[in-house]
Amino acid sequence: MLFAAIDIGSNAARLLFANAYRKAGVIKIDKASIIRIPTRLGEDVYKDQIISPSKARNFIKTMQAFKLLIDVYDPVSFKVYATAAMREAKNSEAIIKKVKKETGLKIKVIDGKKEADIIRSVSKLLFPLPKPYTLHMDMGGGSTELSVEKDGKLIKQKSFKIGTLRMLSGKVYTNILEDMTKWICTFSSSHKDFQMIGTGGNINKLCKVFGNIDNKQLSISQLEKAHTQLKSLNINQRIKTFGFRPDRADVIEPAAFLYLFMMKKLKMNSIFVPRIGLTNGLILKQYVDFLERNDL
Repeated sequence: MLFAAIDIGSNAARLLFANAYRKAGVIKIDKASIIRIPTRLGEDVYKDQIISPSKARNFIKTMQAFKLLIDVYDPVSFKVYATAAMREAKNSEAIIKKVKKETGLKIKVIDGKKEADIIRSVSKLLFPLPKPYTLHMDMGGGSTELSVEKDGKLIKQKSFKIGTLRMLSGKVYTNILEDMTKWICTFSSSHKDFQMIGTGGNINKLCKVFGNIDNKQLSISQLEKAHTQLKSLNINQRIKTFGFRPDRADVIEPAAFLYLFMMKKLKMNSIFVPRIGLTNGLILKQYVDFLERNDL
């Protein structure tokens, strides 16, 4: 069954079409098509607290294009969720109303906790849990969601206002790394019982370029090497050396820094990168809802 999901983030808007089904009692999600547009809403929001007219126009055009594709693909259902940039933009309500009027799309703005819950739900389908504790870290353009589970059950969760575009804009408050350290160091004595899962476009790209894409892991030595190399290059050099898009080349270095920072605090040797995100979680949510509605 085909479902669709739109994720409106700080750096980009994504439209995912995916088939969801059960095989041997396990839910599977197979990507059919994904479209990513670098809307960069966070560039405005984290500087001026509003989405500028030019970015608003481009964003509305993106939503119009997405709606046309949804009409053509005709999925069973679709959902449209927005995260940090839309949460904080003072003019987000007006833009959301305009999108609804011009496209019929209903955008739901969610908080960091809800975002983390949705992503965690789908990562459980992909990741075996050999150790009792799991740290889920999802870093976007505007916020970073940290969740700790023990034996698959959530025990602690927090959203921090630190993301790649916010870092590049110089709008991260001074003590945030100290606050993150205090939050996670509750578990520092249990580091041998921890595994770490990283989600988000930047950690996906870091794993693809510098890690082991086959087993979906990135070791701390690989990430240290990546961060050192990325920091030594300017944006144009990163584009030329690694083939990054311009909207990836600027944000990937601060992302590498923060993932590395957290790995060191928990003394992690590696991070598992399942290459999933909010859209995957929304596909799963719709499929589960469909099964429940139809008593399947």
